[in-house]
Amino acid sequence: MEKSRKGKRWAGLATAVAVLAVAGLVWFEPWALWVDETVHETLPAASVPATSDPATTPTANPGPSASAAAPVTVAQGTFISHEHTTTGTAKIVRLADGTHTLRLEGLDTSNGPDLRVLMSDAPVKEGTAGWRVFDEGRYVDLAGLKGNKGDQNYPLPADVDWTEYPGVSVWCDRFDVSFGAAALVRA
Repeated sequence: MEKSRKGKRWAGLATAVAVLAVAGLVWFEPWALWVDETVHETLPAASVPATSDPATTPTANPGPSASAAAPVTVAQGTFISHEHTTTGTAKIVRLADGTHTLRLEGLDTSNGPDLRVLMSDAPVKEGTAGWRVFDEGRYVDLAGLKGNKGDQNYPLPADVDWTEYPGVSVWCDRFDVSFGAAALVRA
């Protein structure tokens, strides 16, 4: 009888350990560290009104010029590493229609669970002092990170004044830590 109880205890303990191990794997997603997702997006082209027929267009409104249609980088910064090695450039680009896009170029970081792109009013700091600050003050969660490598675009909401959020972070929402961040400086 005693052996039967010990056997049941060991079976229960083994089951509990197995459940915890599976839960830990699901939570941490360690396999994501070895899987790269590469994205190669081109800079979006803003919709520019077509130029009217020159014969019917008043001279006071000749239509958009070629220079007005070109995207302009209005701020940029270089990523520094936090929890994971992260390199690349973050840029705020004003498109011809006046909208703004956050563009990540040459991004190279680790993959991970629940990675987000945040713009924050927190200052970008080197070392562990900068790892956990991006969700403490005001921030804008733009979207899930499209890929841990490459070039990608994140349109800024029309009601967001990007100048109030000079820090950009690749943020792991599951563990509340920055993989890497860039301080935006006006161009």
